[in-house]
Amino acid sequence: MTSTFPTISISTERLVLRPLDEDDVPALAEMMNDEQIGAWTDVPQPYGEQAARRWITEDAPDDRTAGRGLDLAVTEFLTQRLVGVIRLARTDWHVRSTELSYIVASWARGEGYASEAALATAQWLFTDQKFERIELRTAADNTASQQVAQKIGCISEGVLRGACIARARAEDGSWTEVRTDYIVWSLLPEDIEGAADQLAEGAGFTSYTDWN
Repeated sequence: MTSTFPTISISTERLVLRPLDEDDVPALAEMMNDEQIGAWTDVPQPYGEQAARRWITEDAPDDRTAGRGLDLAVTEFLTQRLVGVIRLARTDWHVRSTELSYIVASWARGEGYASEAALATAQWLFTDQKFERIELRTAADNTASQQVAQKIGCISEGVLRGACIARARAEDGSWTEVRTDYIVWSLLPEDIEGAADQLAEGAGFTSYTDWN
């Protein structure tokens, strides 16, 4: 029997993490056309509203129903504006492990939103879903993503050499593929202790306390 994630809403002091909705299509398409997202993810470029709608109405529900993962919209609590996306993938229900990744809109970077959303998701996974391991993979040159992993308490486990395909702009403006390494990080329940307090001190938000 395949296990699946529930339809969930997670609240922090500044953010609400909830299922993606068709109303998110314009903002999601705009966010995915950012240069940094194009460089560090395999999201097609350019990224249109048709692709965003397919992700929201087909891909995300299929992954959740099949037990493969979960996609959550990250929104500002006060404005309801789409800040980013948290993704869970490659979920192993026997081992109780999943891979976590995060995408943040260009206008929202530097506010600690990725760390806040990732930490809240990890706490929910460990506490409510009884998971035992979360894995993150960051491209070797993606220092911003590595900083998020460190902030939430992840431990670097090693390097997968030549395992990542990143992208860079060619002289003619087109994208060209660049092979690089993956840094593998893990987060276990005991690693997360104290991470919420450290983040609250550094970013000015209250520790995650509840989900709906």
